Amino acid sequence: MSTIDLRTEIPGPLSMRWAERRQSAVPRGAQSTAPVFIARAEGAVLHDVDGNSFLDFAGGIGCMNVGHCAPAVRDAAQEQLARFTHLCFAVTPYDAYVRLAEELNRRTPGSFPKKTFLVNSGVEAVENAVKIARSYTGRPAVIAFEDAFHGRTLLGMSLTSKVHPYKESFGPFAPEIYRIPYAYCYRCSYSLTYPTCEIRCAQALEDVFFRRSVEPGTVAAVIVEPVLGEGGFVAPPREFFGVLREVCTRHGILLIVDEVQTGFGRTGTLFACEQLGIEPDLIVSGKSIAAGLPLAAVTGRAEVMDAPGPGGLGGTYVGNPVACEAALAVLRMFDEEQLVARAVQIGDWVSRRTREWEREFPLVGDIRGRGAMRAFELVRDRRTRAPAKEETEAVIKYCWQHGLIILPAGTYGNVIRLLVPLVITDEQLDEGFSVLEDALALVSAPAAVAT
Repeated sequence: MSTIDLRTEIPGPLSMRWAERRQSAVPRGAQSTAPVFIARAEGAVLHDVDGNSFLDFAGGIGCMNVGHCAPAVRDAAQEQLARFTHLCFAVTPYDAYVRLAEELNRRTPGSFPKKTFLVNSGVEAVENAVKIARSYTGRPAVIAFEDAFHGRTLLGMSLTSKVHPYKESFGPFAPEIYRIPYAYCYRCSYSLTYPTCEIRCAQALEDVFFRRSVEPGTVAAVIVEPVLGEGGFVAPPREFFGVLREVCTRHGILLIVDEVQTGFGRTGTLFACEQLGIEPDLIVSGKSIAAGLPLAAVTGRAEVMDAPGPGGLGGTYVGNPVACEAALAVLRMFDEEQLVARAVQIGDWVSRRTREWEREFPLVGDIRGRGAMRAFELVRDRRTRAPAKEETEAVIKYCWQHGLIILPAGTYGNVIRLLVPLVITDEQLDEGFSVLEDALALVSAPAAVAT
């Protein structure tokens, strides 16, 4: 039985009316990918105000790993709502915050004592991780990567690499931020090929960057995504992270791993860095931590986390009790429903389904990712790898017009990323991929793409 059920033109009349009201009430900067207004959702399905049903391959940009309106999460949140909605942990603490901190300390990579500070959003966690690193090391500088995305606040934008639309006209930015190439093998900054490249991009941190750009003794931290998120779901070779860890350790630099998008099972382990053989000094988590409720966390070495003095970390709403109970329910769901294993199964399913795509669809230049975190980079010419941004937009538009919600990514806007809820069924995956394949076939057909 089909999950997608379209009863009107997309967008439907009620969505169009809401779009008109939105235009006069909401600034244009708050853009949306699909012009449909949602009335309810469950699992991997969205229902709009016109009665149309869509498959959700976006998952609230990776927030819904346990699915929309998961009963266990909903019940936990409702029970907490009946007790109290807010106290402010900085005034009168409560046990849900402590219990969640204990769980994150236990489940994050690292065989050393850890502590956790809870905040509201991924970028807030990033900012606090940098604060903690600077406090512990007494150093000002932070090294980030090309094609990185770490959020939209001032420091988040400063760490983020993509200019349009995230940084355009919003400067000046925070000082003491330095940037080096990421291990984006499909578009290598050094025009080399893995594995003969010997991971030049990571080696350059020591061999080039510390000689020409910044003295390592002034660097507090290196912040890195284990798989690029907004940057295009780039999954580097495992050795890349080993080199970063070794260089950081040698110079007393903290390694911050940003797992806001990769965390909570997305890549086939609870945290992606478990697959990379590294133990970060600080790990940032968010998005699916509380199934869409505003919550994020910084977890790290106890002695590092204790560097800021009392009152140095805080915020009115951080560690909201309803969100904390939701997060604890999320972790129980991962244990009881084996969602990490399901992420591996989804990744294997996608690999099988896309095995012939590069032959069938000339637009598809690269297929990559880890676990259920998969992406397809579209190019106009496979020899030059010219980004197919307009074609990517056409694919995404075709998909939402035919009942599939999907997202772009990438510095060039030419990557289609998958962030399906991990509770999705194989039948729903098959239905969604049929729409996506129809879109790729239609958009590829008139394109003069060299192979």
